[in-house]
Amino acid sequence: MRWVTFLLTIGCLWLVSGNTSAAESNLSSIALRAKYTELTKQLRSNQYQRALYLNSTESSHDLKGEIYAVVDHPFATVNMALNDPAHWCDVLILHINIKYCHASSNDAKTILTVNLGKKYDQLLADTYRVEFNYRGIITTPDYFALELNAENGPLSTRDYRIWVEAIPVKGGRTFLHVTYAYSFGLTGRLAMKGYLATIGRGKVGFTVTGKLPNGKAAYIQGVRGVVERNTMRYYLAIDAYLAALATPAKAQLEQRLLLWYNFNEKYSRQLHEVERDEYLKMKRKEYQRQQVAQ
Repeated sequence: MRWVTFLLTIGCLWLVSGNTSAAESNLSSIALRAKYTELTKQLRSNQYQRALYLNSTESSHDLKGEIYAVVDHPFATVNMALNDPAHWCDVLILHINIKYCHASSNDAKTILTVNLGKKYDQLLADTYRVEFNYRGIITTPDYFALELNAENGPLSTRDYRIWVEAIPVKGGRTFLHVTYAYSFGLTGRLAMKGYLATIGRGKVGFTVTGKLPNGKAAYIQGVRGVVERNTMRYYLAIDAYLAALATPAKAQLEQRLLLWYNFNEKYSRQLHEVERDEYLKMKRKEYQRQQVAQ
């Protein structure tokens, strides 16, 4: 059960495999723009107080979470920021369970080495390391897509797949689609069951399933609740990274950390884990550690 709280911390979005042609890119751009139109109402009016739509699914062997969101940054800025593996390490380290990330190139491949851990300070030796293949799929003036994938994770989890795509929309903003998914076996299923029966009991996601006797919203629990919490944490990490780009370079790290924490606290029912000073102290230390390849 040790790693069960991290099973969903590495997200992935899957849609295209292999080489992407110009025609496929055009079709993907059209499909994403159609989704933007389809979600117009949900993006304007929702519980998040921002232009965002979140969805999750669960099957007998797979889990997936995805977010569609409009970010208040030009497409060119988002494209440049996210189409760089080193930048992704600056994004990922904001997540409370990411303890280390390093981008390296080997035989024309780019690898993101990521260590998963608990919500407090840990030695890397006590964390779980996953290696992701990073690949930019396509970049055009009005569409980009990238992916990360890893064959194996903790507790018999496998086939981690990450896909991110985006298009420009009116007002100098960007419509971003981030999805993650992975497969799991018996060990992972049993570990998750144990987690949800103990320290995960009472934690909720974002999907509203009804109303409580006091009239307040009842939120989804279980595995989908875990998926949704981490989907939101990663989206908020992306948004915090993008928002901090306007800050002078020397102050960007501190701004990213503060933004990510404050964004999370707006959804404290789902996302609160530690106090701000504890988070900041831990992440400053982890960021310094990841500046040296290990």
